[in-house]
Parts: sequence; structure tokens; C-alpha cells
Amino acid sequence: MLPDLGHLDGLLKEIWASRIVTNGGPLHGRLESELTSYLGVPTAMLFNNGTIGLLAVLKLFDLPPGSEVITTPLTFAATAHAIHWNGLRPVFADVCPETLTIDPASVKKAITAKTSAILGVHVYGTVCDVEALQSIANEHGLKLIYDAAHAFGAEIDDCPVAMFGNASVFSFHATKLFNTLEGGLVATPNPDDREKLYYLRNFGIRNEDEVVEIGINGKMNEIQAAIGLLNLPQVEQERCRRRALREMYNDALDGLPGIRFQAPQSRVKQSEQYYPVVIDATIFGRSRDDIYEELKARNIFARKYFHPICTDYEPYRGFPIFSARVEPYVQKVKSQVLCLPFFGDVDKKDVEEISLVFRRPSAVRRVRAAS
Repeated sequence: MLPDLGHLDGLLKEIWASRIVTNGGPLHGRLESELTSYLGVPTAMLFNNGTIGLLAVLKLFDLPPGSEVITTPLTFAATAHAIHWNGLRPVFADVCPETLTIDPASVKKAITAKTSAILGVHVYGTVCDVEALQSIANEHGLKLIYDAAHAFGAEIDDCPVAMFGNASVFSFHATKLFNTLEGGLVATPNPDDREKLYYLRNFGIRNEDEVVEIGINGKMNEIQAAIGLLNLPQVEQERCRRRALREMYNDALDGLPGIRFQAPQSRVKQSEQYYPVVIDATIFGRSRDDIYEELKARNIFARKYFHPICTDYEPYRGFPIFSARVEPYVQKVKSQVLCLPFFGDVDKKDVEEISLVFRRPSAVRRVRAAS
């Protein structure tokens, strides 16, 4: 989603007139205030990207050096990298088959005396089992943090998603529902976190003469903020378009054996970030990779997202995946998930063409023959 170029010109003129291009300029202040209201949290601090936000929020809670943070392997590499960069050890727990979010029962299996936090991921816009994770965190005295890169504007029982746990980190990368081209935000339900987060993103500088914390450069510049100010009013319209697109996909793919859609969550207002399908090749007759390549041949670009998973990457290869099952479900589903094109400009003809790939007669015949 990009704003109207003509509207951007006006904000660029404001930046040039103020001569402030970074370090908490006027547009930065406006966007941070609007996002605080939109996300419904007392603390919402902008960062130059979501990864730096993850680094900062893990530092915010002063977790013991070398301690363990339990997370999911079904996530972008930044989630695990941020743990490691803080001198902490990522520990991987399996996902729930129904939601593909981190599985509370598997989290319990992963807890040791060294565990200091849980870092859940609201994957594809599906939110974690926040009550179960909070219960585990309370029982073991752990911090509970959420990577909410896929969950901008999501709510649970009309409560903003960032009010759950100790903190949530959003990504405003260009691929996200709401974006500032690059950017991120740390939100917490605690107003007292604001001052320390400010120091963490600005080198710990209090004033011209004092540095009171060890911080990094996490500041968002004014041009990023300008993009955000123009994109924020478009979010609800884009979300409505994607909601309609979700229904078109559901109708187009309905009834196909071996194809499973993202499960609706009755208590949740969806962010509408992604449209994943799970493809069981043994039932459907073709694999996720088959469909990916056939779509690509038509210049339709889906995403094998997330594949590989974190434990397939060199830095984490050999790390165990703790699971409440005999075999971690994530090892199976990582080769089955495909995210279809999901943005407001995808129209009915596009969906029909994608549906033709899924409903190719030869695939249907193979499935019927196998049954």
C-alpha cells in the first residue's frame, strides 16, 4: 500500500520547511500520537524497523544474560536473531495444528530453570492463545512478549492485541498492511515503559551532556513518518478490501480435498495481513511446491512462507523443537503452507485464474483415483 504521490509532496514541503529530518521531528511526533490512539495502548514508541524494536524490547526487561527465550520456529529469522543478539538463547517450541501459532503445551515442555521469557508470534494475523500463554508466564515468573508483525490493528474480544503480555512489536515494512516503507513500533500496556524505550532507541541520551542508558540508534526519520501519516487513514479501507478478497478465495477454493484455509477466530478482529492455505499433497494430489511453481509460471507470485523455518537455518540447525507430540507438527506443515497474493488490488479475475491452477482437472482425477 502506497499513498498518493501528490499528498506526499505536501508533507515533504513541511519537512524541508522545518529543516528537521530525524531525531523526533514534528511528523514523527504526530504519527506516534496517532498510532498510540489507533492501537489503544498507553505506550507506543516508533522505531526505524521492527527488528530493532525486537532488540530493544528484549533489552527493556533486563533478562538475565545467557537465559532462554522460548519462541516458534515458524517465523521470520528476525525473531530468533533478536534473541541471540541480546546474548540470550532461543529455544523453539512446536505450533498448534489448528492455528500455526506457538503451542502452549509445547511451551511447557521447553521450560527449564534458565527460561526467562516467551516470545510468541501472531503468525499470518492469527493471534496466539494469549490466555494460556499468560497463565504459563505467570506460573513460572516469565516475561511474555509478542512479535505482532502480522497483527496490526487486531483485537481480541474488542481489546487491542498489544494490551496482552508485557510488550508487542509491530513491523511497518513495505510488505505489511500498514507500512512506513521501513519501520516498526514497540507497544506495551505499561505507561512507565515509555521513558526507558526512549533511551533504548536514542543511545541513552538524556540531554546534550548526559547519557544515562546503553541504547542504540532506533529512531524513525521524518520521511518514514510522512508515509505512515498518509497510509494510516487508508488502513481500514484496505482491510475491508482484503476481507472481501478472503471471501472470494474461500468461495473459489471451497470443497477442494486436501486444502485447508486459515481458521477463523470468533473472538478476534483479524488484521487481514496474509491469506495462507495448507496443502496436503497426499490428499490433494499436488504439493505446495507444485502449486507455487504453476502460479509462478503465470506470473502469479505466492510465498512459501515460512519455509525454511528457523531451525533449518545454519545458525539454529540442530536446535531441538520441543513438542507435545511425538513429532513436531511444524516439521510437516512447513512444506505445506502457501500464502496467496493478498492485497486490495487483487480482483475477481485474478482469483479465478488462481482457482484454475488449484482446480486443474488432472489433479482432481488423481485425487479421485486415490480415494
